[in-house]
Amino acid sequence: MIVERALLPDFLTNTYLVGEPGGAGFFVDAGGPVAPLIEAAEREGITPTHVLLTHHHYDHVAALGELLERWPGLEVLIHPAERELVPQATGDLVPGEPVRIGGLEVGVLHTPGHTAGMVALVVGDQVFTGDTLFKGSVGGVRAPGSTSYADLHASIMDTLMALPPTTVVRPGHTDPTTIGDEWEGNAFVRVWRGLDPEGEEPCTALGEPATLVLFGDDYDGGHKAWVRWPDGRDDIVPGSQVQRGG
Repeated sequence: MIVERALLPDFLTNTYLVGEPGGAGFFVDAGGPVAPLIEAAEREGITPTHVLLTHHHYDHVAALGELLERWPGLEVLIHPAERELVPQATGDLVPGEPVRIGGLEVGVLHTPGHTAGMVALVVGDQVFTGDTLFKGSVGGVRAPGSTSYADLHASIMDTLMALPPTTVVRPGHTDPTTIGDEWEGNAFVRVWRGLDPEGEEPCTALGEPATLVLFGDDYDGGHKAWVRWPDGRDDIVPGSQVQRGG
């Protein structure tokens, strides 16, 4: 199995080509740039048949038109909760119902939080996590279509962390990692596991008073913040929207 990645500079978004040399293949997301992936498919003799979308956000679907222009018969699949949000979608990714593409079987895991229909895709010893889990960080729950902190927490701790520790994580943004590395080193996961304490620093988040539970790293070199509102609700927001010190 071959995995090729292209990185969209403006958003640091990953688009992947997955396939078997001389056989069928598919794309995971379509943020672009897709020219290097088209070239890779032609070089390796891979015939793409599907685009599997982890979710509907613009930076993950912006280059769908280019892929469909090159391969007009591509099936574009997404979780049914988000199908109406992507006009080019042709079918559904149903959690628990694997997708067979050539000799590859793609498992579909529902991982809501960042969006309601977020999915992770498992292919052999690799998992494509979209915007749920990153190297050293986690997805936020303030983007369009997001659900809740509780959903994101469950998607990571109950679903993704249940995968074998050697599983390679291919996130929706920047660098790969493994489940084992995130289990041991991801600051959010460590607090959720009870290994590190929750913070109690007063802060202002999104213009409102809150408690800063964790000021963690993010994939873009910035920060992601886990905050707790006065009513006890937890939230994960961009670190740029947090003023420390109350």
